[in-house]
Amino acid sequence: MPNLKDIKNRINSVQNTKKITKAMKMVAAAKVKKAEYTVKASRPFSDELLHLFRKLLATVGEYSTQGLKVEKGLDNYPSLITPREVKAEGLLVMTSNKGLAGAYNANVIKAALKRVKENTANGIKTVIYPVGQKAVSAFKNKKGDYVLKKGYLAIANDPTATGANIIATDIAEDFVSGEIDSIDIFTTHFNNMMSYNVVAWEVLPVKVEKAAENEIDPLMMFEPSAHSVLQELVPMYITNSIYQALLEANASELASRMTAMSAASNNAEEMISTLTVDYNKARQWAITQELVEIVSGANSVSN
Repeated sequence: MPNLKDIKNRINSVQNTKKITKAMKMVAAAKVKKAEYTVKASRPFSDELLHLFRKLLATVGEYSTQGLKVEKGLDNYPSLITPREVKAEGLLVMTSNKGLAGAYNANVIKAALKRVKENTANGIKTVIYPVGQKAVSAFKNKKGDYVLKKGYLAIANDPTATGANIIATDIAEDFVSGEIDSIDIFTTHFNNMMSYNVVAWEVLPVKVEKAAENEIDPLMMFEPSAHSVLQELVPMYITNSIYQALLEANASELASRMTAMSAASNNAEEMISTLTVDYNKARQWAITQELVEIVSGANSVSN
């Protein structure tokens, strides 16, 4: 029969764990509401930006930076929207900085590693741009045919347009310089509080289908020129794609954490109930044993 003290200590330990998981669930639940609102509110803007982008591409004609000021990779819009043979592919892998979020991080990393294997089999070099400590740690510790670039940690906790622009600037420089020939984002699409899907979004080169003629407004004018507007719109589109991916990932991670902590709290409650029954049985057995010893002692004295 288990020792009463050991069972009591285990009950106390599980109760303390339950307090932690319940607190983490409440924190995640409070944050996920805001994250859900933000990600859903940003989707219409992304859709409208894509719509405007399609119409502009259909009116520009030949792409050119002539007369434009090009200081960085993001300014070179013709290079950013011109596809080329893929010899090196970049993967922007979005995870969280902390664990205890169910299978969220593992699912994203697993999908990215699958792409790495496919690229290796096809003779394509892979460059990893990790977002979040979990991605950094995973690709540092795993062996694979890929190059690991610097990680983006702060933005994993607090997705901002500024942070997305920093990432966009870095990957655009590598793309224009020829270090990579394409880049995909590995993130999650937030469905609801209970589900999300791991997805891969193409970011560079920018692939947007031109609008049909009946979608173009004949009165649309661009100042100072369509090329100047496109030079501003392409970086905005790339940055917004990354920002939207960050928001989707953040909402999915918080929802997954809330679900995981809820399940952990329920499991702790069940374990406490089971241990309490075991404790009562052990206590009852100890009392019965003491009574048997007392009766046996009394019988031996009377004899």
